[in-house]
Amino acid sequence: MPSFRSAARAGIVAVLVLGLVPAAAHASSSSAKTAALQVALKALHYYSGTIDGIRGPETIRGTKRFQHAHHLTADGIAGSQTRKALGVRGRPSLGSRSVRVGERGWDVAAIQFLLKKHGFSPGTIDGGFGPNTDAAARRFQGVHGLTVDGIVGPATLGALQHGSSGGGGGSSGGGGPISFYRPVNAPITSPFGMRWGRMHTGVDFGAPYGTRIGAAGRGTVVFAGWNSGGYGYLVIIQHRLDYQTWYAHMSRIATSVGRSVVGGTTIGYVGATGHATGPHLHFEVRHHGVPIDPVPYLLPTTAPRRLAPTLADEPDGCAPLSGPESDPRTARLVSCK
Repeated sequence: MPSFRSAARAGIVAVLVLGLVPAAAHASSSSAKTAALQVALKALHYYSGTIDGIRGPETIRGTKRFQHAHHLTADGIAGSQTRKALGVRGRPSLGSRSVRVGERGWDVAAIQFLLKKHGFSPGTIDGGFGPNTDAAARRFQGVHGLTVDGIVGPATLGALQHGSSGGGGGSSGGGGPISFYRPVNAPITSPFGMRWGRMHTGVDFGAPYGTRIGAAGRGTVVFAGWNSGGYGYLVIIQHRLDYQTWYAHMSRIATSVGRSVVGGTTIGYVGATGHATGPHLHFEVRHHGVPIDPVPYLLPTTAPRRLAPTLADEPDGCAPLSGPESDPRTARLVSCK
């Protein structure tokens, strides 16, 4: 189909419907159930760790302590008897009802965890569906083309459970209303989602220092400069439908604000500036300003190479105007040689 090929060359592929993102081959629901268990155990003072959805030693130990105290088989597995003993904190099961503001329970805690895992933080994960959870659910629904009512019913829960949340560098076919080329030819070494108890708002590509970075698709550069909030040398490209792509930790920048780019246009080079332990590209996709998992939107390949004039002959050719800048939209450059 000619129109499809034309859009693909531009780096963004139009589709006819706003469908749900492709299903992922990893256990989002299992992680959510573990998170719900952690919330229940924490409320009852049997667990003091992070609500991370990981069935690690502390979660197992807390479960066994609870089971022992309630004269159950202390196997560390939250089966039906353990869930029953948890009382109101152990029910209802995820997916057994539609939930909304005012609801409490096991399923609410699991939904809160899934929302946070997708980058839509509900604030505290505590099993209570309050205003923050409602706002997070509405943002998620809006981004995924669902009815924006704050009610987590089958459609919203399906998108939360089966939408990709990162994990590995396997190729995807692209999804959602647009698709993006991969900015570098390298594997994903760190996915979108919870990492070390914090939200990782993008994916990391494990590319060597100095690797050329190509724009993921057609758009306009709206930021190119230094960010002291952790991103280091950062480029932000505005795409259609209010999507943005962010490219962080660059060693040097090869574009400027206002420049039009297409898929594959050179915008910079991989580095380790900002909060980075080694060379890699931190890549984000944002929709309406909210970070979302890039993986469902990524095509399997990089775009054909399109060169842009470089702005610096050495890694430190661009420097921040003055002092720390936490907001990348307000950072400015002294000069680019």
